[in-house]
Amino acid sequence: MTPSTLPDLPPLSAADGRVHARYWLETGDDPQRAAEVIAGEQSSGTFTAVPGETPALKARSGAVVEQLQLLDVVSQPSLPGILVAPRYQRCLLELSWPLANFGPSLPNLMATVAGNLFELRQVSGLRLLDLAVPTAFAAACPGPAFGIAGTRRLAGVATGPLIGTIIKPSVGLSPQETADTVRQLLAGGIDFIKDDELQADGPHCPFDQRAAAVMQAVHAAAQAQGKQAMVAFNITGEVDEMRRRHDQVLALGGTCVMVSLNSVGLAGLLALRRHSQLPIHAHRCGWGYLSRHPALGWDYAPWQALWRLAGADHLHVNGLANKFSEADDSVIAAARAVLRPLDAAHPMVAMPVFSSGQTGLQAAPTHAALGCTDLIHAAGGGILGHPGGIAAGVSAMREAWVAAEAGVPLADHARQHPALAQALQTW
Repeated sequence: MTPSTLPDLPPLSAADGRVHARYWLETGDDPQRAAEVIAGEQSSGTFTAVPGETPALKARSGAVVEQLQLLDVVSQPSLPGILVAPRYQRCLLELSWPLANFGPSLPNLMATVAGNLFELRQVSGLRLLDLAVPTAFAAACPGPAFGIAGTRRLAGVATGPLIGTIIKPSVGLSPQETADTVRQLLAGGIDFIKDDELQADGPHCPFDQRAAAVMQAVHAAAQAQGKQAMVAFNITGEVDEMRRRHDQVLALGGTCVMVSLNSVGLAGLLALRRHSQLPIHAHRCGWGYLSRHPALGWDYAPWQALWRLAGADHLHVNGLANKFSEADDSVIAAARAVLRPLDAAHPMVAMPVFSSGQTGLQAAPTHAALGCTDLIHAAGGGILGHPGGIAAGVSAMREAWVAAEAGVPLADHARQHPALAQALQTW
């Protein structure tokens, strides 16, 4: 039984004041021995007895094997010259740690629940499935400052999804060319625009010049339309750079900044969150190297929990029928995780961002599967590649969501909306 074939599991609880983590474990060793090795490696244990490692210390600081449930046994195919095929046992493993081991520190929590586990020789497969932290830990974390309600207020979108896009080409446009694209998007009534994660502060499109040119276009459109679109400027960089760029966006009247989580790390996001006066749009680029192998790495739920505790307001979850390898049910599970309160200390939820090869064709299935419209639906080529132009692309995407919320087939709705009808020929 692989992680993807597991039945729905009850959420972990940290009501006992300890941190709890659940894993899918595959081992060729005795499972109980493997579990104890993992627990020891991630707390007080050593491979040989050393002075000071007393029973009292282990009782105080050692990780506890809370649950070890055998799932199945797999025999590998025999190879020539091998008389006995190796057997691997697969289990659910739950460990817990005392909060005093690392204190209210997200970076050290990550080092504990996802540190030197994966390379242990007793482990042939290991995946972090779930994570629960006690209220005392969560209360010490900043969490999202804006979440869904704050994002809607700043973007001027009270109901329905935020119709969004990504500036394309990803890199190569000058500041003025970027602003020209933004003007066309704004003319179509776009709600949300983001930099591509590859566009930060290159010499062809310096951040300072790009932000100034784009915000000039945003303010001009806001005066004409009575609503200011939200632009997530990619401020990914060193901590001092991120703070300075945030301050520049704020001074220009911008309403959002973006960072690439795996690039800046938990410490970087925490530093930005404690400085920021704007929503933080969190990009998950690099997620595949943490998750793509089904028997290794992370599930999305525990991963996003750390970043939400650190202060992410928006989190990418991929999209249905995406251009990557992730299955639709995994995408929806990720979005639901983002929309679940983490803890009584942080009831505010973040806003899931659907992107990756998106068009209006995914509006109805996304709405049906998620059951709400508290999301950003970002289409790059699905909007910018519209044969009738960029403004028509925005209109088509919006009408696709109007149809989705009304339960009307796209083809029927398109009869009264030419931009949508034209889009259906190319999506």
